[in-house]
Amino acid sequence: IEALGHSETWPFRTAVLSGPPHSGKSLLARWFAEAGKGEAVDNADSMDETELFHHWNRAQASGTPLLLVSNAQGEGWKIALPDLASRIGAALHLEIGPPDDAMLAELIALHAEQRGLILDEAAAAYLVPRCERSHLGVERLVEAIDRLSLERKQPPTMAIWRDALEEVRGRSRPPLP
Repeated sequence: IEALGHSETWPFRTAVLSGPPHSGKSLLARWFAEAGKGEAVDNADSMDETELFHHWNRAQASGTPLLLVSNAQGEGWKIALPDLASRIGAALHLEIGPPDDAMLAELIALHAEQRGLILDEAAAAYLVPRCERSHLGVERLVEAIDRLSLERKQPPTMAIWRDALEEVRGRSRPPLP
């Protein structure tokens, strides 16, 4: 987030933001563009390379910072157009990593709040070490907790948390303690 606020320091005033699904890349790109920081191109890795190259050239000609959002993590974005590949390779690369324990707890609380689901602090303490360490995994977990709670017409308890974890993880693993 700090790097997005200092686009004047980016090589060629261009940055590539990548990360896992549902990690907030598009939200950050919208903030970047709406705050007048520069142009943001979401899903740049799935865009026609010639069109993307034109975006890059226009941004360079106008001096406008360019933020490219990619769903391909690490070295996953393979660019066939050599001139574009060299320019993107020279850009600042920012990556959103997997959430740590504190972020997982916050994501669980946020998704629960968005659903109007009341989870106490014990829920996060139980769920965090057992859940998938991804933004999307937490979203699916809270959705499963909410659905099971509604189906059973009872507040989310440890039994529901455990069943939701097993449902999200699949039945291929041994039951959780």
